[in-house]
Amino acid sequence: MLRSRILIAVCFCAGMLGALCSSLVTWKAGQMGLPAMVNVQMSPSLSTDWLYSRLIWGGLWGLTYFLTVASLKSRRHWARKGLWISLLPTAFQLFFVYPYMTRHGWFGLELGQFTPLFIVFYNMIWGLCTGIFCRLFWGRG
Repeated sequence: MLRSRILIAVCFCAGMLGALCSSLVTWKAGQMGLPAMVNVQMSPSLSTDWLYSRLIWGGLWGLTYFLTVASLKSRRHWARKGLWISLLPTAFQLFFVYPYMTRHGWFGLELGQFTPLFIVFYNMIWGLCTGIFCRLFWGRG
């Protein structure tokens, strides 16, 4: 039972670090003008308010990642599971956050036609980094 609690904490921390990596890539891509090249209006500023909320959400989504590695038999392919679980925050953002919380329409299409592709890419970075960090923190045990 204690090892499960430790793994929950590891998944939360790995989710937060995955969110940090994803946030830095999102910010840097915005600074380089990559979204603007395809007429997507997504260029966040690196502020503490923006980063803090993303880190908390990343940690919470890391708890859903725990469900994929909770049993001893399922502790393989950590990064691949992170990529698959990244579809959950992607769907949440495209189907709930954009249309209802930010009023950017379904899939965030009011920000630009290719917004969903950027969201999928940024969340895949979160999932990959979450899986890698979780594996690194957990070790062989």
